[in-house]
Amino acid sequence: MASNGNSGRGIRAVHLIDIAFICLPAARCAGSSLLIYEFPVLLVACLGCLYLHLRQNCDGHSHYGFLDDSNRLASWKRPALVKGPLGIVSWMELAFMSMFVALLVWSLSSYLRNFFADITPSYIAQSGQKIWQAKLGSSGLALALVGNVCLAFLFFPVSRGSSILRLIGLTSEASIKYHMWLGHITMAFFTAHGLCYIVLWVATNRISQVLKWPKVGISNVAGEVTLVAGLALWATTFSSIRRKRFELFFYTHHLYIIFIVFFIFHVGMEYSLVVLPGFYLFLVDRCLRYLQSQQNVRLVSARLLPCEVVELKFAKTPGLSYTPTSTMFVNVPGISKLQWHPFTITSNSNTDRDMLSVVIKSEGRWTSKLYQIISFSSPNDRLKACVEGPYGPASTNFLRHDMLVLVSGGSGITPFISIIRELLFRANTTNCNGPRVLLICAFKKSVELTMLDLLLPISDSASKISQLQLQIEAYITRDKEPATDAQNLMATVQFKPNESDKPIYSILGPNNWLWLSAIISSSFVIFLILIGIITQYCIYPIDHSTGKIYPYFGTSALYMLVICVSITLTATGVFIWNKRHNSMEIGQVQSIQSQDEDRELESLPPQSLAQATNVHYGERPNLKKILAECEGSSIGVLVSGPRGMRQEAAAICSCSSTSNLHFESFSFS
Repeated sequence: MASNGNSGRGIRAVHLIDIAFICLPAARCAGSSLLIYEFPVLLVACLGCLYLHLRQNCDGHSHYGFLDDSNRLASWKRPALVKGPLGIVSWMELAFMSMFVALLVWSLSSYLRNFFADITPSYIAQSGQKIWQAKLGSSGLALALVGNVCLAFLFFPVSRGSSILRLIGLTSEASIKYHMWLGHITMAFFTAHGLCYIVLWVATNRISQVLKWPKVGISNVAGEVTLVAGLALWATTFSSIRRKRFELFFYTHHLYIIFIVFFIFHVGMEYSLVVLPGFYLFLVDRCLRYLQSQQNVRLVSARLLPCEVVELKFAKTPGLSYTPTSTMFVNVPGISKLQWHPFTITSNSNTDRDMLSVVIKSEGRWTSKLYQIISFSSPNDRLKACVEGPYGPASTNFLRHDMLVLVSGGSGITPFISIIRELLFRANTTNCNGPRVLLICAFKKSVELTMLDLLLPISDSASKISQLQLQIEAYITRDKEPATDAQNLMATVQFKPNESDKPIYSILGPNNWLWLSAIISSSFVIFLILIGIITQYCIYPIDHSTGKIYPYFGTSALYMLVICVSITLTATGVFIWNKRHNSMEIGQVQSIQSQDEDRELESLPPQSLAQATNVHYGERPNLKKILAECEGSSIGVLVSGPRGMRQEAAAICSCSSTSNLHFESFSFS
């Protein structure tokens, strides 16, 4: 007969409810777990904020992360995989992905080896189970433990203002694919975990286990709610549904709240501390985003292009700065109060000190309705709008190249508008020669050529474009010749100002990284103080004085409540402080009159760009030939457009014979 220790370990491997009494002790062990799991990650986030603040003060907004572009890492950032379910994957991403998969395989094999070793013949005889049933229970537990590893990383990529992402040279937009990968792996493990226990309960005639929610230990009901919410969320994330039914995907994604809450109820707060650091930083970011989104912003004007493209111009404070290719989330309550859509900022914070603009093409239901509303607006109308952001890269690393090849398809030209405006600003304000620029843009119809008029800001139309060394090759794929309707009106709509509308400003002020560090650190300290008081005067007396055990459900609910209160108090306090501090700058932003005027355009580039533009009708760009003819020791190839275009460019840049080509893509799908 096995010893008592081996017998206990065997029960732990098979019966998940019994694990709670061994692995999930009450709040008396939470303090050490907080120091092990939570404190190191939050410390790195705070130190990262301090580092980014120092670099920001030294280099302006063009600071670099630890893993940002450099000559040493250039080869690692070349495309390794071009086609497939993962999309375009660089060698660096492939290396980290391989290490992460190796971690999961090693963890799963270690758990299974240890759990199976405890399933001895003596334990089988004592428990009355069959060997395959015991191993099935052990497998279900191992799958859950490995799934928790994935869940621990799941929320890092979607924290838009995270200092950790900036430290490694990532943006929130570029990190979305990592969130998707982790989400698929997490749900695969958790689904397998749930199936293992359902099969086990059916095989052992213990189906009543699905209704158990004990006062102390694992709650099966909470686990089932977690799994159902996760499956509903997971089902709408696949591209076939996400692209065609975006609203369904968007609304069901809010089930993550139910998923996380009942996950904590399922395993208890002590065990949830493993996955809490990433979610804690996400909550800080989400709270700040909510505070910003509650303020109506001043929409000054809109330019309507004949190709169903609209340029929205918002008022902003001069102190708000951002890098090229930054994005901003826009919400129009008149269309939907819940939907937020990201758009690339096309203005330049150096030249447009009091204005911020985004370009939106009418392609989906939300954007089409926005275009219709603006088209039928009168000058006295007011369009209520809210924003979140801007969010962008930490550096303008494209300046390190000798030549830039910007490849766009349709509305994919928008990220390059901000890049060209930044290069134009630098060319006219410094004596340094910037990189040569070749813009290759593909449009379906010739009327879309009017989007090229957005390359130059109206306020800076007199800039010397010759200083930019810009060459534009425009390809019209469907029209064989210029459109017959040569006269197309670009209309400008002025919006009536409202006292409640404010210019866009940085919610944490110019020292935003310092304030973010203060929010993270102070909220965590407040959380520790509050949870210590609650444990001492509420949980501890019940556990030790009365001989009873405080319900795990209550402990988890208290922890979650205290976390939310701590983050809300600190974030709101910092937000109000900076809002009062910035009130003087906000008040100085007077009523802005747009300098745009209605004018007639041909379906050709404006006169200021005509000499630099070649238009090719009825053909597509031959990227392989074009890139082969480019000369330079370092050529940056930036692609923004359909998947096929990005994959074609990535395949060319991945060849060993094109070591001077450095690929980067922009995708917001």
